[in-house]
Amino acid sequence: MASTINANNTTGLVSTADTSGILQLQTNGTTAVTVDDSQRVAFVAGTAALPAITTTGDTNTGIFFPAADTIAFAEGGVEAARIDSSANLQFNSGYGSVATAYACRAWVNFNGTGVVAIRGSGNVSSITDVGTGDYLVNFTTAMPDVNYAVALGSDRSDASETGNICHQSLTTSNVYVGTFIFSAATRDDNSSVSVAVFR
Repeated sequence: MASTINANNTTGLVSTADTSGILQLQTNGTTAVTVDDSQRVAFVAGTAALPAITTTGDTNTGIFFPAADTIAFAEGGVEAARIDSSANLQFNSGYGSVATAYACRAWVNFNGTGVVAIRGSGNVSSITDVGTGDYLVNFTTAMPDVNYAVALGSDRSDASETGNICHQSLTTSNVYVGTFIFSAATRDDNSSVSVAVFR
């Protein structure tokens, strides 16, 4: 049971009390909000058109709960994003519907000449200079497996030559990349190397 406060459109405000420590807010006898004896607040599930948590004056925008272990976000009465029961982030950003987003799990931009220097990075702890044109990109947090995709880019400071880049091996802790002069197919240190990992 619970103590209730019921706003009824025929009899007005009706309240009942018990000793459960649970409080329910109702409208016309239907529970909208429950506060349990641990001070946790539970809302109705809601829908995209009528989110459970919203704001005055914009009631078709907010948060709702379409399934077990799922949180969804509505904008203008349409589902815009959700976190599903597998902890996947899904959103509608040009997809045409809500779809899983596959985020970049690691990225780095570094100078591969002389002493290797990271310009900017995310989830990359360091770069190991293995030799001329050979680098290990080391992850701060390991990948769950080696079934990830690597996007690569490189640029030589010498404009007379074209730089190129490839990856040689993938492990959960790092990716081995190589840069070389395209015309000669020989290993060469590049001044700007970019690596992005998607999983």
